[in-house]
Formats: sequence, structure tokens, C-alpha cells
Amino acid sequence: MRALLVVNPKATTTSERSRDVLVRALSSQVELTVEYTLKRGHAATLARKAAESGVDVVVTLGGDGTVNEAVNGLMTADPGLASRGTSPAFRLPALAVVPGGSTNVFARALGLPRDWVEGTGVILDGLRSGRHRVIGLGRADDRYFTFTAGLGLDAAVTRRVEQARLRGRTSTPALYMRSLVGQVLSGEHRKEPPLSIERPGDDPETGLGTVVIQNTAPWTYVGDRPINPNPQASFDRGLDVLALRSLGVATTTRTVTQMMARRADPRGRNVLRIHDQGEFTIVAARPQPFQLDGDYLGERQKVHFLSVPEALRVIC
Repeated sequence: MRALLVVNPKATTTSERSRDVLVRALSSQVELTVEYTLKRGHAATLARKAAESGVDVVVTLGGDGTVNEAVNGLMTADPGLASRGTSPAFRLPALAVVPGGSTNVFARALGLPRDWVEGTGVILDGLRSGRHRVIGLGRADDRYFTFTAGLGLDAAVTRRVEQARLRGRTSTPALYMRSLVGQVLSGEHRKEPPLSIERPGDDPETGLGTVVIQNTAPWTYVGDRPINPNPQASFDRGLDVLALRSLGVATTTRTVTQMMARRADPRGRNVLRIHDQGEFTIVAARPQPFQLDGDYLGERQKVHFLSVPEALRVIC
């Protein structure tokens, strides 16, 4: 079995020594090639080339951004004429994720341990036994995502966190919470709600201040606590949506508190939730911050979302 290990050398929870241990462990099970990412987007290129060269498994060591890039590389690969006509999950290499970032939402949503050593053990056992899970993905225009997307407030918070990290700050739950509070108090998104959701065969939902899309639950974590706008979201179903009509301080605080509850179930006149959607489009009256899998991607005024069932095999 041939495998590619894609390493983000800036992964926050691993060291050169731990990476060497991981390489030795994987090399005991597979014919391993190791590649280090050099810039943003490089993991996608490496994964795409690996898929087109016939590699059986792509392993990532990094955070959710590295995973997202690798998934996009796999999903846009052309593995050859022989495998056309089969579903992507079975014509493409499997994906294995070693958690190396600060939050690792995708790995944790799959049930993998937070510790990279324990996670490696699960992957090695899966490789030996042939165990895998087939999951669905989301797609926003031409880019795939594994667990979340968003326009509005949550993307603006992601932008603030990324700006803080560029200034040398460490990504921590406290940084995210301060960024959220600062963004809500700024009043930037309390203007006339600009967002609408358009679904085939339904009247549009208009007057929305922010929209969160989930491909699984939870949406994210603050430390050990899962945050669950849409607790029913699943890799095995379509996309789930939570939108807020108003972003006033009191109403937003109430909804965030509901999301963080042990049995999350956000409700109220300010909350719109839509479950198990195959396709929809979000349209904005003015450019809005946009994020996928926790990466800020600039501002958009229109994004088409699609659920892609049975898209990927994951070793877990």
C-alpha cells in the first residue's frame, strides 16, 4: 500500500521529533512518501498529484486548514479512465487525519483522539484492518468543505483571529471568544440584515444577519466544549443551516449561550434553522465575510452550496 504524508511544518501541536516518530510508525505499515507544505494551497497540489499517481492513502499532519486543502486536492483529481463511473469515495485515495492543529474540528467530529499519538494509533489500526468510513462533503461554488462554512458574523470572527495570528498571537479558545465579543460589540453587522437564502422550490428567506452552514456536528469547539448550532447535522445527511435575523448584542448573546449548552437547541424568533439540505444559494445585498472550515476567504455576495454525499473514504 502506498501512502503520502502531507506535513504542515507550522502545525501548532507537533514538533520535529514527534513528526519523526509518526513517519517511522507509518513506514512500518505502508510505502510512505513525505512532503512538507511550503505555502497556502500547497497541500491541495500535493494531494491531487498523489491521487493521480495512484497513491492509496493521503495522510495529513496539521490542522483543519491542511485537511481542507488535501480534501480539495483529492476531490479535484482525475485518477484516470479506469475508475470513472464509480463514486468519488472509491475511485480516490482514502484520507487519514493526524490532529496537529489548535482545534482539529474535523478529526474530533470523526471521533478521533485529540492527541496525535493516540490518533496515529487509530490510523495504524485502521490501515491494518482496512477499516474506513464513507462521508459526505459540502461544496461552496467550486470549493469543498468538511465541516463548516459561513457568511457574516462567524467569518468576520475568523478574519479577526487570523489577523491576530499574523501579529504573533497563539490560536486559543480565549482568542476566539475575545474576537467574537469584539465583533459583536463593534456593531459592524447590525446594519440592515443583508443575507437571503434561496432554495429550489421554496420562497427565499430574507433579512438575515449571518448564516452558518454545517456538514456535521459540532460546528466547532471551545476547549473541550462542543458548540452546536445544528446538533442534528451529520456527515451522512445534507447540509444544515442556522441563521440569525438580528445581530443585536442581547439576541446574539442569547443564541451563543444556547449553542454552548450541554444539550444545544438554539431557538427563538431570531433564529432560523433548516435541516438536511441538498442545495441552496446565499445572496448578500453587500459583500460579506466568508469562511470555509475555519479559513477566511475574503468577501462574497453570492455563494452556491451543494451537499455531496458519499464523497470521501476516511480512515478512523
